[in-house]
Amino acid sequence: MRDFKGARAPESNAKWLKLRVQLLFGLFLTLLGTAFARAVYLQVFQQEKLRGLAQDQYVRQIDIPARRGDIFDRRGTPLAQSVEVDSIWVDPSLLPDVRQASRLLAKAVHLDPNDVASRLGRAKRFAWVKRQAKPQEVAAVKALGLPGLGFTKEPKRFYPQRELGAHIVGMVGRDGHGLEGLELAFQDELSGQNARTSGFRDAKGRKLMVQGALDPLERQGAAVTLTLDRHLQYVAEKALAKAVDDAKAIAGMAVVLDPRTGELLALANNPRFNPNTPEDGVKNAIRNRAALDAFEPGSTMKAFVVAAALEQKNITPDSLFFCENGAWRIGRHTVNDTHPHGWLTPEGILQVSSNICAAKVAEALGREKLVAAYHAFGFAERTGLALTGESRGSIPFPKSDISLATQSFGQGMTSTAVQLAAAYGALANDGVLMRPYLVSRVVDPDGVVLLENQPTELRRVVSPRVARQVVGMLESVVVKGGTAPKAAMEDYRVAGKTGTAQKADPVARGYSDKRIASFAGMVPAEAPRAVILVIVDEPKTDVYGGNVAAPAFKEIATAAMAHLAVPPSRTVAPAEVAAAAASPVPPPASKASAKAVPVRAALAEAVTETPEPGTVRVPDVQGQAGREAVVKLLAAALEPQLQGSGRVVSQTPPAGALVEKGARVTLELATRQ
Repeated sequence: MRDFKGARAPESNAKWLKLRVQLLFGLFLTLLGTAFARAVYLQVFQQEKLRGLAQDQYVRQIDIPARRGDIFDRRGTPLAQSVEVDSIWVDPSLLPDVRQASRLLAKAVHLDPNDVASRLGRAKRFAWVKRQAKPQEVAAVKALGLPGLGFTKEPKRFYPQRELGAHIVGMVGRDGHGLEGLELAFQDELSGQNARTSGFRDAKGRKLMVQGALDPLERQGAAVTLTLDRHLQYVAEKALAKAVDDAKAIAGMAVVLDPRTGELLALANNPRFNPNTPEDGVKNAIRNRAALDAFEPGSTMKAFVVAAALEQKNITPDSLFFCENGAWRIGRHTVNDTHPHGWLTPEGILQVSSNICAAKVAEALGREKLVAAYHAFGFAERTGLALTGESRGSIPFPKSDISLATQSFGQGMTSTAVQLAAAYGALANDGVLMRPYLVSRVVDPDGVVLLENQPTELRRVVSPRVARQVVGMLESVVVKGGTAPKAAMEDYRVAGKTGTAQKADPVARGYSDKRIASFAGMVPAEAPRAVILVIVDEPKTDVYGGNVAAPAFKEIATAAMAHLAVPPSRTVAPAEVAAAAASPVPPPASKASAKAVPVRAALAEAVTETPEPGTVRVPDVQGQAGREAVVKLLAAALEPQLQGSGRVVSQTPPAGALVEKGARVTLELATRQ
């Protein structure tokens, strides 16, 4: 008999075996299809991403910082430069003993061991030991022979002139970004463009090779050339430091400006600081007070009040004002003079610096015209020096009589030192206000000029005749009887004005017993080449500008005239003759008696020096017809230059001036109305 049960069992096993094979085949086919699809996806759609990941295993993009552009003075002397120095880094994972290595590294680079250990302990593969290290520190670290050390070049800002001009140039931070001064104002131009390049690295991340060489010009910022003169800047800073020390003051400012162009030749501040080591400086010494801070200028403003009144014909050079013998009551207030005075002309007002008579001149001028005149001279508007934080000052409208009086002698208003110097530059430049500027040119490495400043005439403030009249009046300030005889020079005529201003007390909302002493002058007075302003903040030995600031002016002016090769032109009278302008004058009995003999004529007649060979004195041709004046000048071996027609109303150089033969004499002619 056949065993049917045994015969059916193999057939069932074969069927299940075939099914299992089919299932496994389908599974493997699915897995193969999935792998193929994944491969296609990665190779086709993720190709760029994977290539980048692969390259990142051995290629690194390295940032190459740009070399910061240089800053020069007007003669090409570098004030700020960038040099390549070593920065030290380490791979902490390669150090056998991190704490021991931290102590050794800290000692070599003069850092706190705990700080170095903390930084190395937090990092895995990279940590800075010290950036921009000194050469001797780099040598000391290399001598340790520690594994994992690395050295890379970084640009470091260097200031070869140290403290000289530091407030103007400013400084940069450790990251190379400007923090103060021109370094901050011209950050974009100076910084240049950082470069990126590819470098290979090994499995531990160490750089092996950098691809290609970079053009150094592509990594360099633009060069900035200033109007500053290094020599005059040095002289100004030295004289200012002496003035501040002698007066036991807290600070000082000095400005030297070319009135013909508006160029700032020097801009000094005290106390000073070294931008190479700013952390060693005095607190608040970094601020550029001369360009940024506003203060109440005091009596230096009187010259502009007199000039505006003369321009508007509210007064004449022969007008007389009664100075109330030293005290003048205005409502509940009393205006005082340092010394009592009687009747004074405008020249006498400036010579003895009478607050009372300056207030009376402002009263004759009027509120609207006084404010307009101050604005015309450039006050209450920024000069545009391209320095961040420059103040504009303020000229509040004087609503009361006492406000009008105080603003006439520079209280109750504010100005910056540069504004004040530029305003005196307008008087020195025959009444034309020039825009003061500090940056001459900005040029990129390819020679393309990004910025170039030229002398810019802003506006005519007063007529040439009025400007010369006021400058002539200011000459009486520096002679005996004036407020600043210490500013007088042996070989040059000087015109200037002193200022002694009370400092406002913001807490008490009034004025304190602290003072700001100043002197603003121009030299030579007959054709000014330099306007020099010296300000001493809170002097303690003496508070008057004629004693505190005027000697510093003289020191700066003496060096400036020699440096600028200005020929001597001394034509002033003995001090006792010039002092007559400030002597009390009785009230005029009639219009005719009110006319005094011009002080200028008296000064010219008092000059009795013997001319040197090759020189000649300028004859007096004022009031003469143009033809007669030309004949007289030609006979004196001088070259006449005429402006206008009619009779001579002014001449430059003035009568009596000692000049070289063949010198040009400019005559201003006008037809009498």
